[in-house]
Amino acid sequence: MQHAKLLKNVHLLRFGQPFKTEAVVLPLSSFCTLSPKCIQVTQTDSTTVIHYPLELNDIVYGMGENTGSIDKRGKKFVCYCTDDHLHTPDKQSLYGSHPFLIVDKQNENKQPFGLFIDFPGEITFDIGFTNRNLLEVTIPSLDVDIYELHATNKKQIIHQFRQLTGTPYVPPRWGFGYQQCRWSYHDSNEVDKIINGFRSNDIPCDTIYLDIDYMVEYKNFTIDNNKFPNFAKYVAEKKQQGIRLIPIIDAGVPVSAGYSVYEEGVENGYFCKQADGDQFEAAVWPGLCVFPDYLNSDVRQWWGNQYRQLIEQGIEGFWNDMNEPALFYSKQGIEQVHEMMDQMRSNDCKVQDFFKLNDMVRGLSNNREDYKSIYHTTKDGEIVNNHDVHNLYGLNMTRAAAEGFAQICPEKRILLFSRASGIGAHRYAGIWLGDNMSWWEHILLNIRMMPAINMCGFLYSGADVGGFGCDASADLLIRWTQFALFMPLFRNHAAGTRYQEPFAFDEYTTTTIREHIKLRYMMIPYIYSEYMRAVQNNDCYCWQLGFEYSDTRSARVDDQLLLGHSMMCTPIYTENARGRHVYLPEPMLLWKVAHHTGREMCQLPAGDHWLDLQLDELPVFIRPNKMLPLTDTADNVDAQALTHLEVLVNLHNEASYTLYHDDGVSRAYQQGDFAELVLAVKFDTNSPDGVAVNAQVMCGYIPYQQITFHIITSSGDRIIKNIRL
Repeated sequence: MQHAKLLKNVHLLRFGQPFKTEAVVLPLSSFCTLSPKCIQVTQTDSTTVIHYPLELNDIVYGMGENTGSIDKRGKKFVCYCTDDHLHTPDKQSLYGSHPFLIVDKQNENKQPFGLFIDFPGEITFDIGFTNRNLLEVTIPSLDVDIYELHATNKKQIIHQFRQLTGTPYVPPRWGFGYQQCRWSYHDSNEVDKIINGFRSNDIPCDTIYLDIDYMVEYKNFTIDNNKFPNFAKYVAEKKQQGIRLIPIIDAGVPVSAGYSVYEEGVENGYFCKQADGDQFEAAVWPGLCVFPDYLNSDVRQWWGNQYRQLIEQGIEGFWNDMNEPALFYSKQGIEQVHEMMDQMRSNDCKVQDFFKLNDMVRGLSNNREDYKSIYHTTKDGEIVNNHDVHNLYGLNMTRAAAEGFAQICPEKRILLFSRASGIGAHRYAGIWLGDNMSWWEHILLNIRMMPAINMCGFLYSGADVGGFGCDASADLLIRWTQFALFMPLFRNHAAGTRYQEPFAFDEYTTTTIREHIKLRYMMIPYIYSEYMRAVQNNDCYCWQLGFEYSDTRSARVDDQLLLGHSMMCTPIYTENARGRHVYLPEPMLLWKVAHHTGREMCQLPAGDHWLDLQLDELPVFIRPNKMLPLTDTADNVDAQALTHLEVLVNLHNEASYTLYHDDGVSRAYQQGDFAELVLAVKFDTNSPDGVAVNAQVMCGYIPYQQITFHIITSSGDRIIKNIRL
């Protein structure tokens, strides 16, 4: 009954015969097929257009991985997975396609609504860009599914959307540890040097990444034995040291005789074709490549099984890259450039010719005409042009990997995240936010993106800490770390720049980042628990304030985030800042973390505050009657003893928290094999110190044996109480 009641508020508008994206996991019979309540839809000969008049104070949330503030009004976005590392404010397309938004009516008499466009090709969202009072969505097809979602509040819309699109991916628990990546740690000696840097500086770390240089000539699923001799033994040795190695897998397969993946794919017709039936070829890192036809389930099964070669050597995680797919150039594009150059040689060359040539060269990479020359063949024999289903390519590469893992090691969780993504990919993996830059503006962009991608189901996510491109300053890395340590995916990643590992700078920077990373490990019980709660309850881990608080001020704050049920973070993202303004919608407990001050805590009333924050000082806010469980830090997640739980409590009258715990590596949680520990604190006149505490295991096995409550009351009193389980 409850299931039916929820879905009656989801209206499906089906036009024509849409391509089966499989973004929605529920059958068509689950939805109402009534006329839309809010939007207007018109169709011409080849285009579907959605209109919605925006009122003055309407706020538009969502659109997943995109630029701009949390409120997307005044922007234009094009959903078309695109390899573009320069994430400047004018960019309309990034690596993911996430055509889901919520229109929040800042009017007591009107309810919010959600809009999801289930279409695999290009979609243009004009959110008050052309006409400030109009939301206009243009779909270049007459075959599309449009979902309109209705509820009394925005969180309920999220719940509905996630019921439509399925349960998010859950990584292994060690995937919540600190992770270090660079293009590139070229060989085992350099990897060992990096690991020694972490251990000798007493900095926790769980993973080291291997970029494309670990391969033989950039060929997927190969190991260069000169760089990594006896790879299986080396992987086992690193795991004994508490480090898991995570190799990259790219979408393109090099055209190379004798390379088994290429030859098997050719023999079975598993690569994308051109209109004439020949294989489509374009250059990526190895040179000319062909591209597996991941829309075909037989190809996915074949590709997913390729991961076995590395899993059997001890690998427990992967990152899929270059899967928009990225195309550096095609033969056709090069030929056109040569033709233009020949014309310029034989004729009187004009300045306009130079600019035309310049544009042609700049346009070689990821050219739309190249995508239009790619054809897929589904298992049912349907032939479809890539341009029409472009946003499914990276999604299905990731799906192929996840389905392969389910066959290779069905009881085990494998770490997996991708660069390109579409709605539905969150069921198979996480995402990272692509090749960003070491710019202060990109810290803010990271902050703003997180709730938007969480809305779409991508809970396991984060940006490249410190920035992928450009040289990071020590201050920027510290400030970025101070935000990223709260995110589920916590990975420092750079390419071709100065080294930006935590120990690559001065002693002050190393000490500061060390203490922040240790704090991350202390918070893993909370982060993991809130992550799993979000998975189970169709919630988000990162929330914009307006999803929790009803005041108009909260709805427009876009540089503070709620993290789970207890915490709020307020990062600094401006150069040389030694503080920031913070808005508190309710009274909160401020824990100012710094290696020289320890646990400096104070109660702050609701309203506006200026926080003095030196470079090593990190503010953590705990909401009233909420708790923050912590444990001891360690070199890596597996090394955490998990015997002692410290709980920070912001007590105003009565507080409770349910801590989730499971084995962290298997899929047994899906069958209900997990534990819950209920913590409770309240004022009690019968207690000598006026406070009573309780801890009760509700189900499963909890490893914690002793719990220490650090209770800070609304009046500022501090009480410490201990319980043994």
